[in-house]
Amino acid sequence: MKFFLDTAEINDIRELAASGLVDGITTNPSLVLKSGRQFVDVVREICEIVPGPVSAEVISTDHETMLAEGRKLAKIAANVVVKVPLTPDGLKTCNKLSKEGTKVNVTLCFTPAQALLAAKSGAAYISPFVGRLDDIGTDGMKLIADVVQIYRAYAHIKTEVLVASVRHPIHIIEAAKLGADVATMPPSVLRQMFNHPLTDKGLAAFLADWAKTGQKIL
Repeated sequence: MKFFLDTAEINDIRELAASGLVDGITTNPSLVLKSGRQFVDVVREICEIVPGPVSAEVISTDHETMLAEGRKLAKIAANVVVKVPLTPDGLKTCNKLSKEGTKVNVTLCFTPAQALLAAKSGAAYISPFVGRLDDIGTDGMKLIADVVQIYRAYAHIKTEVLVASVRHPIHIIEAAKLGADVATMPPSVLRQMFNHPLTDKGLAAFLADWAKTGQKIL
């Protein structure tokens, strides 16, 4: 499974990308708002830090304007993936951009039917939002299971399942067990994946024993 960071915070991206664990980045208007910076500048800087896919979202809702925005975003860097909403105009835009050679991430997916439409429109990625489904009492992981099953039934579908709206490491583990291609997560969730009290306890014991030896490696 590939790990993307869902953020527009440059410091977090630099720190975690240096670990070698980050395969790509997803952004959206809300994340850019939190950064307090100009959207295009943020995307350009992220693309310089992370060589993998960087999703940059259009902000219009009509096809013609989305198409123009998508073409502009695609010119920022070779690794930009244009993100569009799962609407009729969004899928029309996805189809056009995909045929032009631009990778598209279709976002705000909440049903298997929507995911199937995105694949038929040529999406490189589909972003099902598991956390938001959980918030309304629906099983978000059931959506992932359904989409993975549908896509795998057809060899010609190359759309990758990008699990979004991730709230905690359990979402990631369950998605990985189901065979999802990508999970995009806030930096805080990736950091949570490192943590376990027994790891901390074990390391403390090893260090204490090593100190008693009086030895040094360097």
